Amino acid sequence: MSADISDVTRAKHGRPVHHWRRDLVELAALFTAVAVADGVANLIGHGPDGPALLVISALVLAATAGFHTWWARHHGHAPPADDTGARPAAETRTAGPRERPDGPAGDVTGAGALWRMRTTVKDEPGSLAALCAALAERRVDILSLQTHPLADGTVDEFLLRAPGALVSAEITRAVARAGGESTWIERADAHDLVDAPTRVLGLAARTALDAAELPLALRQLLGRCTIRSLPGTPVGGDRGPEPVPVEGVLEDTVMRLRAPEGGVLTLERPYLPFTPTEFARARALVELDNRLGPRIPRGKDVLTLPEGNDITVRRVDIKDLPAAKAMHERCSPRTLGMRYHGPVGDADRYLLHLLSPRFGRTLAAQTASGRIVGLGHLLWDGDETEVALLIEDDWQQRGIGGELLGRLVAMAVEARCESVYAVTQASNTGMVAAMRGLGLPLDYQIEEGTLVITARLDAAPVAARPSHDTAQRHLGGPARRD
Repeated sequence: MSADISDVTRAKHGRPVHHWRRDLVELAALFTAVAVADGVANLIGHGPDGPALLVISALVLAATAGFHTWWARHHGHAPPADDTGARPAAETRTAGPRERPDGPAGDVTGAGALWRMRTTVKDEPGSLAALCAALAERRVDILSLQTHPLADGTVDEFLLRAPGALVSAEITRAVARAGGESTWIERADAHDLVDAPTRVLGLAARTALDAAELPLALRQLLGRCTIRSLPGTPVGGDRGPEPVPVEGVLEDTVMRLRAPEGGVLTLERPYLPFTPTEFARARALVELDNRLGPRIPRGKDVLTLPEGNDITVRRVDIKDLPAAKAMHERCSPRTLGMRYHGPVGDADRYLLHLLSPRFGRTLAAQTASGRIVGLGHLLWDGDETEVALLIEDDWQQRGIGGELLGRLVAMAVEARCESVYAVTQASNTGMVAAMRGLGLPLDYQIEEGTLVITARLDAAPVAARPSHDTAQRHLGGPARRD
């Protein structure tokens, strides 16, 4: 009975429990061994070769103890699996066709690599279990799992934690042997640890607060993809894109959705086809954006310039088109040429595109009287991000351009952009100085007088950047939030 209780206690607490009866038996055995050793020593010690035999016996015992120590260090004393209640690493449950098995018994919660993996399996009982067993054999832990039903199978999307020494090729080979097809895998990061419903709700909340968040939300929802927003009436009077039906169009690696302003939103991911589930989620986000209409955060900051003038920095959109157009009319042809790389034939249509939250975010610097004297644009250009500045002639060389640029870069960092680029002329020393003032690694490309400066954003922490919606830098004095 006591042995049964001991086993139960060990199963509950993971360690053996000692009892007084076992201690008494061990103590009796110790006294018996001492008595036997004393008798043997007296018998041998009084013989003619007694001392030599005792020395040889001591050497044999020392060698035996050394061998036992070596063996213990190279062979653990872990109890068998059936004694601890733990299942072998490759054991999985097969109760249902889509049921997720437990992860491997080994401890992989420490140092390891996060991976996002997607593979297609047959929608039949045991297919997922075989896949999970293959991963468990390589000590790969399944952190989350999403299923995307198809007509002839199921796409399973995993978030995995694997040992650091395990490369992606080994994982994909194991998945292929377990029946997975069209497997795609890439490194993940801490942001992917959030479960899918929470992530989708968070993206919907961001989109509801700011119309400019829609392209970013779609990119975070679908992974690396190219997003292009084509207006119904392009700048320059060209023919617009072919209209799409209200329900949108899904064609393998391309989906097209009707943009709220009447244009077309095109999403392309050449390396991985979109699933109907992803298409439905993207369409729901676009529909939410359409129902809420134009909107931007209305916060603003008042900055004091070195000469004592106050400048307000705030987000602007198409409702600020008259004030932005008036600023264009006050700018010299040289300043406009530096910004647009040529004459501006129709400022209204250019600004209508630039101020639209569908294509990016725009910050304005305005005087106390409400006159706009500077514009900074952060534009979503497919899978890249462009920054652009225009400062009125009389307000140049006062630090306004650098202030706007720093805040735009902060927005790009918060949007998890890898880099931003600016297109200007080689003679535009002000823009070059502003980009260099960011303190980021810069790449320069110049061709026929056109200069493209790319700043890599992964080299500096987000906290080091000014942001329009968080703590701000200021020019000559503290910023005031209105």
